[in-house]
Amino acid sequence: MKKIFVLFFALLFISPLVHAQKKQLSLKDAVMQQYRKFYPDFVRSFQWIPNKNEYSFTEKQSLYTSSIKNQKKVEIANIQEVNENLKAELYGFYSLKWKDENKAFLNDGKNYYCYDFSTKKGKTLFAVKDNAGANTFNENSLMTAYTIDNNIWISGPKGKEIEVTKFKDKNIVAGQAFARSEFGITKGLFWSKDGTLLAFYQKNESKVHDYPLLNINKTPGELNAVKYPMTGQTSEMPCIGIFNIEKQSTSYIKPRGAKDNYLTNISFTPDNKHVLIAEVNRDQNHMWLNLYTSSGEFVKTLFEEENPRWVEPEHPAYFPNDESSNFIWISEKSGFNNLYYYNIDGELIKQITNHDFIVKDILASKNNKIYYSATGENPMNTLVYCVGLDGKKQKLLTPNEGTHSFSISSNGKYFYDRYSSGKIPNKSLIWTMNGKMAKLVNVAKDKLEEYTLGSTEVGSINSVDNKKLYYRMIKPSNFEETKKYPVLVYVYGGPHAQLVTNNWLNGASLWMHWMAEQGYIIFTLDNRGSGSRGFEFESGIHRQLGTLEIEDQLLGVQMLKKLPYVDGDRIAVHGWSFGGFMTTSLMLREPGVFTTGVAGGPVTDWKYYEAMYGERYMDRPEENKKGYEAASLINKTDNLEGKLLLIHGTSDDVVVMQHNLMLVKKFIESEKQIDFFPYPMHKHNVYGKDRVHLMTKILNYIIENNK
Repeated sequence: MKKIFVLFFALLFISPLVHAQKKQLSLKDAVMQQYRKFYPDFVRSFQWIPNKNEYSFTEKQSLYTSSIKNQKKVEIANIQEVNENLKAELYGFYSLKWKDENKAFLNDGKNYYCYDFSTKKGKTLFAVKDNAGANTFNENSLMTAYTIDNNIWISGPKGKEIEVTKFKDKNIVAGQAFARSEFGITKGLFWSKDGTLLAFYQKNESKVHDYPLLNINKTPGELNAVKYPMTGQTSEMPCIGIFNIEKQSTSYIKPRGAKDNYLTNISFTPDNKHVLIAEVNRDQNHMWLNLYTSSGEFVKTLFEEENPRWVEPEHPAYFPNDESSNFIWISEKSGFNNLYYYNIDGELIKQITNHDFIVKDILASKNNKIYYSATGENPMNTLVYCVGLDGKKQKLLTPNEGTHSFSISSNGKYFYDRYSSGKIPNKSLIWTMNGKMAKLVNVAKDKLEEYTLGSTEVGSINSVDNKKLYYRMIKPSNFEETKKYPVLVYVYGGPHAQLVTNNWLNGASLWMHWMAEQGYIIFTLDNRGSGSRGFEFESGIHRQLGTLEIEDQLLGVQMLKKLPYVDGDRIAVHGWSFGGFMTTSLMLREPGVFTTGVAGGPVTDWKYYEAMYGERYMDRPEENKKGYEAASLINKTDNLEGKLLLIHGTSDDVVVMQHNLMLVKKFIESEKQIDFFPYPMHKHNVYGKDRVHLMTKILNYIIENNK
């Protein structure tokens, strides 16, 4: 009995001592180190080596290989050695792409190399100009395409350079992403597989408004103009060029409908004979998938899709077999992204998947099977599935809930699975295709274990139309049910975004945990209109941005106020971009609910926003006057109750500062006092060390005013 008492008292004193020894997270570290020293360890630069059951990865400045059969790792090179042999100045192996089991391609963004790790010899393939951008390398032709200013160049072996376009008019822009990167567009250069053809976006912006941004770093200051087509205004005129390397000639494809229709989702057929392009009308409610010859001649429209709200193709045609022009198209026409298998005449061979959840992307194809990512039944997950081209033998490959990434071996027998969840910082495994674990590669420890952090709760509530709305709630480490806590609601709420996810920290930013330790509850809810939930969930916002989103956010507030530990009179709200629009909307359309709001880079009236995004969700101003008026915050400044801080980067070319300045002007006219803080020369968000200043400004403002 005496020993039991001794043990009891020892534990009594040791427990608080252990807690006291934990470190306190500083706001600076929370902002700057989330993806640095705090990020869970993972296998860097994992790649399967062709024709082997081995893979490569990097540690520091060295390249290693390992087999699936054991945990042994073999260093095959360090970057100093490779640089000496190549007479190069590579910073690391981040660009490595295996050519075969011994050779790999490397580049530093300017110089391109091929290196043989078995012989320790290599060669310089070519170099591109110092001011080149958007470098796009083709490993079959050993050429890279790139842009200089508004034109396209190609460099190849033996220093050969080709000037593809020669536009002196800066209003004609070739080789860059267009349509302000909507419709899944992330680049402007597209090689055919063999590298004999180069497709590229080209746009005529001569009739697009020049929007002035002030550069204060010059004396005197000067205006930098960006092309910014606002909703309802004249937009860019697109076309697609196809450059033939052998013929040294370019063919052009223009929209078949209106001149300002969108051209997107470019893909070459495996035999190089044809190119598929999705054309979307300016109203974004009609899509034609068109087939052209590789010399730019129209062949036929393969099929069309229409929807009175919107049609938004985001994935090019995928060819699962190099010997066939049959392709897979990802379509949302069933209400959820699914896979449809077509022949080159546009005839449906098979609907491969019929999920009531979304397919996110096609990851690979092997042996007549398609590997793809999807949410599964829980939309917070990203899982990996496979299915036959005939739609049969569908299988979930990643049974562990979480957010997975995937890489398949060259023989198709194994796959690499790296995933995290709310409970697992990072875990990497290799599986056989029949579901057996072949190797545990890495299990990361939680680097935040030695810091004092609170708890994260994930749950859901129902919208008024019975849609499940997922939320995340972060509580302080010393949380007590009997206390009353103020709340910070962090909101985004816009299309394509999903804040509550089943991955590391459940999608939260570390500054939220710092704020929780100041005695706050941090609450985030993904309202209707958010991403990863299917067309009906997302598209209810059409022509009425802010309405359903506010309704759902208020349901979250109602839930919070029913909790015995929430101080319902001390609720603040903060968000950026669409979240800034939501923050300001909540303050002005529902006055009195929140004591304090901080809105960063907010849209304040959709007539000031860019056409490609704004017209999809709101139509043009003349077509939806009531919708624009209801969503506008410019005409609601009289409603303000509480404290409001508006923030904007002065060089913002996404949500231009006119939004905030017009709102400030209206607040002055309404004789309402608000706070405004600019971040000079920052664009749509504030990055680098200045972000610490930003988050200090935001969180201090909330702490000081949410009373």
